[in-house]
Amino acid sequence: MDRSKLYRRFRTLLIANRGEIACRVIRTARAMGLRTVAIYSEADREAMHVALADEAVLLGPARARDSYLNIERLIEAARKTGAEAVHPGYGFLSENAEFAQACYDAGLVFVGPTAGMMTAMGSKSGSKELMEKAGVPLVSGYHGEAQDEATLAKAADKIGFPVLVKASAGGGGRGMRIVRSADELAPAIVSAKREAKAAFGDDRMLIEKYVDNPRHIEVQIIGDSHGNLLSLFERECTLQRRHQKVIEEAPSPTLNAAQRETVCAAARKAAGAVNYVGAGTIEFVSDGKDVFFIEMNTRLQVEHPVTELITGVDLVEWQLRVAFGEALPLKQDEITLNGHAVEARVYAENPTKNFMPSVGRISTWRLPAETGGLRIDAGYREGDTVSPYYDAMLAKVIAWAPTRDVAIERLNRGLEESDVRGIVTNIPFLSALMTHPKVRANAIDTGFIERELAVLTAAAPAPGELELCAAVAAIVNEERQTAHAEASSPWQTFGWQPVGRRQRSFAFRVGHGPEQKIALNYGSGPSTLVIGDRELAFTIAAKDGGFDLTLDGVKSSVAAVIDGHELYLRTRNGRFDLHWVDPFGGESEEHVGEDKIAAPLPGTVVAVLAEEGAELEKGAPILTLEVMKMEQTLRAPYAGVLKSIKCKVGDIVQEGVELAMVEPAGE
Repeated sequence: MDRSKLYRRFRTLLIANRGEIACRVIRTARAMGLRTVAIYSEADREAMHVALADEAVLLGPARARDSYLNIERLIEAARKTGAEAVHPGYGFLSENAEFAQACYDAGLVFVGPTAGMMTAMGSKSGSKELMEKAGVPLVSGYHGEAQDEATLAKAADKIGFPVLVKASAGGGGRGMRIVRSADELAPAIVSAKREAKAAFGDDRMLIEKYVDNPRHIEVQIIGDSHGNLLSLFERECTLQRRHQKVIEEAPSPTLNAAQRETVCAAARKAAGAVNYVGAGTIEFVSDGKDVFFIEMNTRLQVEHPVTELITGVDLVEWQLRVAFGEALPLKQDEITLNGHAVEARVYAENPTKNFMPSVGRISTWRLPAETGGLRIDAGYREGDTVSPYYDAMLAKVIAWAPTRDVAIERLNRGLEESDVRGIVTNIPFLSALMTHPKVRANAIDTGFIERELAVLTAAAPAPGELELCAAVAAIVNEERQTAHAEASSPWQTFGWQPVGRRQRSFAFRVGHGPEQKIALNYGSGPSTLVIGDRELAFTIAAKDGGFDLTLDGVKSSVAAVIDGHELYLRTRNGRFDLHWVDPFGGESEEHVGEDKIAAPLPGTVVAVLAEEGAELEKGAPILTLEVMKMEQTLRAPYAGVLKSIKCKVGDIVQEGVELAMVEPAGE
């Protein structure tokens, strides 16, 4: 390859991605004086990354295959805007050798490894063969080209169950299944292949021994075109769900100094096997004693900020400088480890409903300021829409501190001060995870979240005295602001009057629970709130995002969001969703019964798993939807007979559409 086409200085960078990572790359590129070009689909016309870039090009319809995965349109977008280089981010085409080659053929600098390096290391099966020759320790497994069912079954039997069925070209947990017995293998392969094909356009599988109670350790590496190859310490990514990382930290609290040097040396050896250029990550699985190579990600990782915070290195800047053809600015012994960093991924998903993705308009977006060791990498803003077409990650909250304990405390404080409404997020789940004593003690493995799911997704506490008073205060505060009362006016105080007292009654309900009543007394004297036989004096001082509520002499900070008769409150006791019962009555609600087999979100039917007339046990799979690049299986709500299937494979269905009907047993 012509070296001058591979690495050279450029002034205009096209970011071939969306969301958080596109925003992240744009910020560093602009700080380096580069002109930036965003690309977007029809679903992302108003997206944050489009607004941040100097220019933006519409690629096509919402579906990724018609926009973000369309190589020809991406190359044309670069041509139209005069872009000389392309940064692929992560996901989409970031590890696609065909795309890297297409950029080279078009005379564009690809900010990443060459197509040859990507092919060698991006294939999980191919990279394992390469690592075996290089002497890097491996988990036993099958990495061959033959993909027929008999070959895969024979390989799994030889390896011994449990095994891990894994997409060769995949990442992010997609196309991956744990199989614990021979009879589970065939359906797991079919499902994993289908998911991998949808996400990566490649359904080849590998099979490897599944390490029980494993830890996930990975090493950040980066190489330049001058033969320099560095490791920037390791990250621990053991807290996962469905093979997707949830919390990442650096350095690993599991390794001592000697183990750290051993795994980092192994990572440099692995990357050196292909003379790697660019940023990448060598991933290992640990059984608590030894580490084994599992794969290399030939791109920037979602969790790269924790490495940046402990090393002081801007990895995106280094990627761009390597693409310029520059040598890395530091030597291996000049990279020092400072403190500890922890990252939490904020997703649009509902942990109490099996982490079902959540879509819709973000009506409230309040994340804490980036001070005191806190960093926020976000791809959304208030007013943005979360669509069903792409990954559900909204932002990352990252904290640095001199010690792990303090970093965790700072991260949890950042999560506690985050309020996102209009959609459902996993923020409460993340807070529960970070405060779990076993997480604090590092007594975890990759199956920890699944085992502790009931605890981590426990129902929110019932609102108490503080929350009921805060609910009234929130309503009164909003009414006062709506009336535009002057700050000095006595009329501001809930209908203040020179003589007499009045009372206003409120009732609130959580879910379908009983009403809880509270009364507001106001008039010639101090305003009070009455709950049962207790009467409490209170005052309100409004501030951004809520108010300070002084109740019976104790001041509390309250975050509040009111949407009609729905109230969201965050107090020192947690987060609460309350319904303000209409004082004039006449409320009516339509509730969808759990027996309705309906699409929980817009998606595509990818499999029908039962036939009409079949007798089903409770929980039996009926059909599978692809939603946000992940598969969601809809199951029978009770034992009965499948009366009808109202869809077919390939149908694109909207939220709430009935897909199947089950008649309960005995009817």
